[in-house]
Amino acid sequence: MLNKLNLKKVILFVLLLISNLAFGQQIEMADKMRESGKIYVVVAVLVTVFVGIVVYLLAQEKRIKKIEKELGENS
Repeated sequence: MLNKLNLKKVILFVLLLISNLAFGQQIEMADKMRESGKIYVVVAVLVTVFVGIVVYLLAQEKRIKKIEKELGENS
């Protein structure tokens, strides 16, 4: 239940962020980067970092649950 709630919060945050970016003011630097194609590199790096953090956190959560389960069995 908690995981579904957190997932919904993350999805809501991402959608709000996207909508804010879509309706935000146009920034001159972003326009130049978009014209030269560099904005896609920036977006790719940001997505890669975000996905890496999410994968790392999920792996840590799995390890912690395994340790908690082992400790629960030993008690």
